[in-house]
Amino acid sequence: MKRRRSILENSLRALVTWLTMSVKSAISKEIFAPLDERMLGAVQVKRRTKKKIPFLATGGQGEYLTYICLSVTNKKPTQASITKVKQFEGSTSFVRRSQWMLEQLRQVNGIDPNRDSAEFDLLFENAFDQWVASTASEKCTFFQILHHTCQRYLTDRKPEFINCQSKIMGGNSILHSAADSVTSAVQKASQALNERGERLGRAEEKTEDLKNSAQQFAETAHKLAMKHKC
Repeated sequence: MKRRRSILENSLRALVTWLTMSVKSAISKEIFAPLDERMLGAVQVKRRTKKKIPFLATGGQGEYLTYICLSVTNKKPTQASITKVKQFEGSTSFVRRSQWMLEQLRQVNGIDPNRDSAEFDLLFENAFDQWVASTASEKCTFFQILHHTCQRYLTDRKPEFINCQSKIMGGNSILHSAADSVTSAVQKASQALNERGERLGRAEEKTEDLKNSAQQFAETAHKLAMKHKC
């Protein structure tokens, strides 16, 4: 019974993961690809505290799902942005709502650095939202991508990451470690090639010396042979 329940739970997790990836792929193709943008990551969220929104503000379309998406432009110079995307009940399409440039992000609050938590806050220049992600792991993945994107594309004022777990902040370090490993491997390969080149060079020098010695020996032998012949 326990084994059957475990298999069922694993199957449900796999199904949820597949559905999540499928939705994110659809958002990327429908919302960002037409604008020549590339979506780096997204997290499904709901508000921790409900806002009083006028009926007309949502178009009277009823319930909806909300996604916070991080994207960059394909054209240089690269511009990064955070976009709120909604999918209304009964619809298969997605709607772009609020959008902020990454430079407008001031603070990312992970709420609790000591445990896995799905809650987080985003503070922009002109907005503040309190969210709950669908899962703590999805929030963690999004935070890692967001932190790395800030480090890569923001040169002046970077947002403050507070109350975040070390594994979230370590995403960039992991990437740097991988880059360092590749660099080290290249350096070792280059050194090996240089050493091999030096050995080949010494071998060529020895070959040339042997060639010259053989030629001198042949000339000397020829002279002796001619002398005895005479």
